[in-house]
Amino acid sequence: QVRLVESGGGLVQAGGSLRLSCAASGRTFSNYAMAWFRQAPGKEREFVAAISWSGGSTYYATSMKGRFTISRDNAKNTVYLQMNSLKPEDTAVYYCAADAPPWRLVAGAGEYDYWGQGTQVTVSS
Repeated sequence: QVRLVESGGGLVQAGGSLRLSCAASGRTFSNYAMAWFRQAPGKEREFVAAISWSGGSTYYATSMKGRFTISRDNAKNTVYLQMNSLKPEDTAVYYCAADAPPWRLVAGAGEYDYWGQGTQVTVSS
């Protein structure tokens, strides 16, 4: 079992930045690829980015590439999402997720085994 806890969400003005964190506990963190998803009200859960167990490979949704950066610190059992140039349409609950095998980077939510409870990000115009 892997427990994931997100933090770092909040209210920010358009053009601003936020860094989300997701702390993992339970099984060995480096055994999992990690990802961020988001879900806006009335919409389906959307893939944001994924990172391999070592951090050596990353994968981004096209609309987020260049503005968002995913990273991880295996010594701290934490994955991060740096979000820059935020837009009102980025408003959503952001979730982190864990997947095995650790080298597989996929965008389908159904592929991920463990999920956090989410953190709210609100971008005002």
